[in-house]
Amino acid sequence: MKFYGYWRSSAAYRVRIALNLKGLSYDFVPVNIAPDFSEQLSADYLSHNPEGRVPAVETEKGVLGQSMAILEWLDETQPTPPLLPAERWQRARCRAFANTIACDIHPLNNLSVLRRLKSDFGASDDQTKRWYQDWIGRGFGPLETIAAARNTDFIFGDAPGLAEICLIPQMANGRRFGMELTEFPALCDIEAKCFELQAFALARPENQPDAVA
Repeated sequence: MKFYGYWRSSAAYRVRIALNLKGLSYDFVPVNIAPDFSEQLSADYLSHNPEGRVPAVETEKGVLGQSMAILEWLDETQPTPPLLPAERWQRARCRAFANTIACDIHPLNNLSVLRRLKSDFGASDDQTKRWYQDWIGRGFGPLETIAAARNTDFIFGDAPGLAEICLIPQMANGRRFGMELTEFPALCDIEAKCFELQAFALARPENQPDAVA
């Protein structure tokens, strides 16, 4: 399997965690999506992934983009350990938690959106930062309530899964943009538990071969 990603991409971070949790090996292909490079828009990368985004995985069946689709595919083809709880209601709740991040928070804070805020609407760095923090705060409020009410080590069970896979990269993004996350103690507790596990620690952006200081 080839894995196309970028060290700072939170969507790629999600997939790295899942690959590590499932003990899967892959060939990493770095795609620098920083504005001065934009390798995701190169003819070479577009020939592999016409969406022009990371992450993507390439197997003998073809190329698959979109992190949530990749995570679902991984869980269906490599079911151990599972990323979702066994009980149906809890599975639905876990998906809802993950989608609050993947559908509500992350798209509004994606690199392409931040660029457009600056180029088309003249947003300053400070205004862009406030935009970023606002959307994370709106999403993390209800997620904190869910995490605080749990009676398990992790959010929906005694092992991490889809919820943590989406949460941890978004928390990293928040800190990168100067957020003070102590107002979300339950989420911070989950984060600390996750980083006790090698699968999460190895997936951290700064531990990637294409990381830039």
